[in-house]
Amino acid sequence: MNYQANEKDFLIVEAFPGLPVNNHKATIKGLEDVKNPFVPSIDQSYVFNKDLITDLRSLYLKPFSEGLCIFGHSGTGKTSGVLQFMARLNRPVRSISCSGRMTADDFIGFHALKSERPGEPPVMKFNYGPLPLAMKEGSCLLINEIDMVDPSELMALKDVLEGRPLIVASNGGEIVQPHPDFRVIVTANTVGSGDETGLYQGARMQNLAFMDCFRFSEVHYLDKENEVAILNKVIPTLPLQIKSGMVEVANGIRSLFIGDENHGGTISVPLTTRVLIRWAKLLTQYRGADKPLEISFQKAFLLKVNPAEKETITRVCRDVFGNNWDTPFSSFGATPK
Repeated sequence: MNYQANEKDFLIVEAFPGLPVNNHKATIKGLEDVKNPFVPSIDQSYVFNKDLITDLRSLYLKPFSEGLCIFGHSGTGKTSGVLQFMARLNRPVRSISCSGRMTADDFIGFHALKSERPGEPPVMKFNYGPLPLAMKEGSCLLINEIDMVDPSELMALKDVLEGRPLIVASNGGEIVQPHPDFRVIVTANTVGSGDETGLYQGARMQNLAFMDCFRFSEVHYLDKENEVAILNKVIPTLPLQIKSGMVEVANGIRSLFIGDENHGGTISVPLTTRVLIRWAKLLTQYRGADKPLEISFQKAFLLKVNPAEKETITRVCRDVFGNNWDTPFSSFGATPK
């Protein structure tokens, strides 16, 4: 089925609700809605990062034969930021998540036996990978955790990043020309220079020539105001005192995870916005328990943590909530529905 769509101008203030803008008449180009299944779904509770939206908009205005590398700590919203940008503009995304065993064929494609219909005998056919498909369709190729891949395997993408066509040698030398809307975006916990912090096992140093094909965007954890706003949207019935305390706990745990310029982190896992939302949802389910804050936190996060780190994390929770950490909702003066 053909999902090609005409371009459409969107008002930025309407496409990205809540995003602070200086010019309320400023527009951004997207596509008409043709129900393309590769367009991500809209998350109505999503809070947009202005700097990331600016960088993504810049990439679509003038790619300059470059890709965009979005880097930052785990759970800062690198992938979700891209997906929600594309969702609001009806732009399709071909995404792939990386591992240390990936090869160039995982991006480009390979021959394999394939049946056209159930029960029919399989025949050998070339199966296109996400790279040539995105190039043909004009989709965004989103490569997650690119710093996990062997750098020699990624060099196959270098010509494409520099604006040249893809030559698929394994499919008879097929030449795939890039669609004008084709873009490459990668996410990473590091900037391709390896992981000196020890936080991200398996992250590899990448080839300098390959990383030179990208512009960069750094994403940080949301500030307290925005995370409380997210919880307000997701679980509006939770008392503000509880939501503020939960975000404060999350930030305390992140500080222990990141460390500072003189000392590395003292715990091995952060509390992300995704986990924060999970905690809030579980809190409403365990509201009748004797210790709902503690029990829901265990289910959402603490049970997966290294036993040696649990005491440190629990101390953060008790420092924030005090005696309320061990008490029912009634101690906060409100009970969520």
